[in-house]
Amino acid sequence: MLNLADNSTLIQAILVSFISFVIVVFMMPRTISSLISKGKVVKDFHKPELPLIPRPAGPTLLVGIASAEIILFLLTFNAKVIAILLTTVIGFIIGLIDDKRVMPGSFKPLALILAAVPLIVLGAYGSHLHLIFGAVFIPLLYVPLILVIVPIVGNTINSIDVLNGVASGFVIICTIPLLISIAIFGSNDVFVAALPLLFGTLALYRFHKYPSKIFPGDSGTLLIGSMYGAIAIAGNSEVIGVISLLPAVMNSFLFLASVKKIVEHRQVKARPTVLMEDYKLAASKERDAPTTLLRLILARGPLSEKQIVGQVFKLGIFSSILAVISIIIQYYFVTGLIPK
Repeated sequence: MLNLADNSTLIQAILVSFISFVIVVFMMPRTISSLISKGKVVKDFHKPELPLIPRPAGPTLLVGIASAEIILFLLTFNAKVIAILLTTVIGFIIGLIDDKRVMPGSFKPLALILAAVPLIVLGAYGSHLHLIFGAVFIPLLYVPLILVIVPIVGNTINSIDVLNGVASGFVIICTIPLLISIAIFGSNDVFVAALPLLFGTLALYRFHKYPSKIFPGDSGTLLIGSMYGAIAIAGNSEVIGVISLLPAVMNSFLFLASVKKIVEHRQVKARPTVLMEDYKLAASKERDAPTTLLRLILARGPLSEKQIVGQVFKLGIFSSILAVISIIIQYYFVTGLIPK
């Protein structure tokens, strides 16, 4: 459990939060200018003027988060910190490859298995799976579970990056219950190691929110997703992490269930949504169009991009509240007490 009386932990928490946030905030304007000058831009098709938006923001986000994690490791020499960092870096590299070249649909899920390896090699996991009503001792099953969790979470965050600010804003919301869970069931060092994800993503959101000034790209979303999964594993909070991400998990499940194969979203011919003349989005009526969370949100009628983003955030808040309730129940079954 997090020890708030430990001054060194408090200092480390402030330090890594400040570093990750400030680096991203100060570097991002230069990144935006550099990407525009190099022509690394994509059209934002949901805007009337079709603005060209620079992409990706992943490298700058990595600099901010990695700098904070390296400093934390030098202060603690905790293997879990370096494991989280290595998983994050590998997830970023996989995303960067996909940013530069369109890869087959199976590339990211399979490649992200590599991102889980540092967690296993460095022993950044326990032998118990912490469920809501107690922990289950599964020492042999836990390793293959890690190889599944990281790719699923990475691709889940990647697949929800469909509109301005959705991926970054959604992760910010869902990281809060994860931090609460780690504070109760994890360790000081893992809790502090999770803070750069929150504050680095907060800094990214300043530029990614509607209307976006930069897109995170696959390097940004896979970085965030891989780090989220690594933190949940290292912090004994796997189930809480999944509950927080339920809307995004549902989005991935619906897409796979309707397409019936692993494929890149951009390779799907029938789109789940249709752009109206007034630039509102409507649910596609094509039979072959994949089912997604966005399509379900639009089932009741067309909405503007900003309205849809708000709906996704509301779902994220709802799932995060469920996660917090789950934490309270889990804490009660572990200790017999209600957390104050």
